Amino acid sequence: MRRTHAWHVDEELAAGYAAGTAAETDAWSLEKHVEACGSCAARVSSAVGSRDGMGAVLADIRAGVLAAAPRRAPTPRPWHVTRGLRVRPGSRAARVLWAAGPALRGPWLTALVLVATGALALAYGAGLGGAVRPLLLVVAPVLPLAGVFVSYGRHADPLHEIAAATPSGGLRLLLTRTAAVLGASIPALTLVGAALPEAAGGPGAVAWLLPGLALTLAALALGSYVGCRAGAATVAACWAFAVALPTVYASPQGASTPAAEAAPYFTGPGVQGGWAAGAVACAALLAVRRRSFDHLETS
Repeated sequence: MRRTHAWHVDEELAAGYAAGTAAETDAWSLEKHVEACGSCAARVSSAVGSRDGMGAVLADIRAGVLAAAPRRAPTPRPWHVTRGLRVRPGSRAARVLWAAGPALRGPWLTALVLVATGALALAYGAGLGGAVRPLLLVVAPVLPLAGVFVSYGRHADPLHEIAAATPSGGLRLLLTRTAAVLGASIPALTLVGAALPEAAGGPGAVAWLLPGLALTLAALALGSYVGCRAGAATVAACWAFAVALPTVYASPQGASTPAAEAAPYFTGPGVQGGWAAGAVACAALLAVRRRSFDHLETS
C-alpha cells in the first residue's frame, strides 16, 4: 500500500479492515487516517455496517462496555485533528466543532440561508409584501426538524457507533446537536421575519418560536420510539399537510389570505399556551424515555 500525501482508503482496504483480514500496519494507517478524513470514515463505516450481524455485534459490545466500565471521559490525547484543524481535545474550539454535528457542516445550513434570503427576495423583489411573513412562519418550525433529521444516527454520522458508545453519546449528544441547530435557526429566521412587511391580522415575527420548540421536542420524543430520522420526518409531514401546504396554497389569492390561514396556529395567548404545554409534555416524555437513546439505532 502506497503512503503518499494524497492517500485515501480504497474499497478493498475498507472491506479487509471490516473483515479483520487487513495487515496490522495497514489497519493502523487506516485508523489514523479516518480521524481527519470524513469521506474515508464514511467508506469504512459503510463497509463495517454492511457485514451481516454487525449491528447486533456493535450493540452487544457497547452494552458490555457500559456495564463494565465507569461512565467517565477518556483520557484525551495531546492533540486532536478535526477537519484539518489542530486543536486541544479539552479546548473550547474542539468542543464547539464536535458539538455542532453534521447539520451545521452540510446542506441544511445552506437550506436555512436560502429560505431566509428567499423570503426577503419574495417580499421586496417579487412584490408579495405582507403575504411572505405568514409563509415564512409556517415553514420556520420545520427547518429545525430537518436539522435534527441530519444531526444524529448512523445515516448522519459516519462514526455514529463510536460516538454513541462514549459517555457523551446518546441523548446528551442528540440534545447538544439539536441545540446547535436551534442556535443557528432561531436568530436567522426571527430576524428575517422581523424584517418582512407586516400583514393585517397576521402573526408576529416571533410567533413561530413556541410551535417550533414544541415540534422539535415532539420529534425527539417520537424518535425515542422509532428513531430520530423517522420521528423528525413524521412530525414534519404532519405539520406540512395540516398547516404549511394549506397556507402556501392560499398565497396566490391575496396578501390577507395567508395571514388568515396561518393566524389560528400562531395568534393568541390560548394558542401559544397550548404550544407551551405541548413542549413541556414532550420534554417530560423525552426525560422518561432518555435511556432509549443509549442503544444504537438500527434503521
